Amino acid sequence: MSADSGITAAVATPTRLEILAQAVTAALPALTPVANHTGELTFEVPATELKAVAQVLRDAPALKFEMCMDVCGVDYLSHGHAEWTTETATSSGFSRGVARGAQRAGALPPGRRFAAVYHLLSLALNQRLRLRVFCPDDDAPMVDSVTDIWAGANWFEREAFDLFGILFKGHPDLRRLLTDYGFIGHPFRKDFPLSGNVEVRYDPEKGRVVYQPVSIDPRVLVPKVIRHDNRYDPALTNAPVHTTSLTNTDG
Repeated sequence: MSADSGITAAVATPTRLEILAQAVTAALPALTPVANHTGELTFEVPATELKAVAQVLRDAPALKFEMCMDVCGVDYLSHGHAEWTTETATSSGFSRGVARGAQRAGALPPGRRFAAVYHLLSLALNQRLRLRVFCPDDDAPMVDSVTDIWAGANWFEREAFDLFGILFKGHPDLRRLLTDYGFIGHPFRKDFPLSGNVEVRYDPEKGRVVYQPVSIDPRVLVPKVIRHDNRYDPALTNAPVHTTSLTNTDG
């Protein structure tokens, strides 16, 4: 056998997702990739660069994201906290699904509470991308509108404004979309009361619908379920589950 011969290491063929990630990084090296746990590609963009990045994503030949499928608001106020705020439920009975020992401690850093997430689709290249931008100001969350790049984002941005209070600078008609006239607050924010701030009723004396302070006592009821079934006993992981037969054995 010649000296230059030997076992050649197999080179894995990149997946379509990896090829797309390389194309996005090559066109926009300033973007920050977000951890991928669902087989979907997500990048984070600074708020000041949103319009320029959106333009490149739409027009670059290797990207061609000509359609904005959705714009979602996100409130990270309680992100990473395992427990609901209740008086009786504890970690032994209920959690948000956050891994034990991985909870976030303390308050969020400034400018990391509200985010707008854009779901993009390339019909020409049959590929998808998610873009996330954080609002720098937590008290008055605002990012640029992308309606002049993707006209379909118009109502999506109005929805995010209505439900999360995110302002989209340059939007042609930023009004509420889903809530009623005179609605107070933004119902998808994590600090919005579950029962709301006001309630409506028909007043027969005034002959119209009136608003009044909500009369429901807000409380969070979380069931605490403790199972003694052998399916949940680590020492009996492989033990069979005993069930009661419902077959009628009488004659």
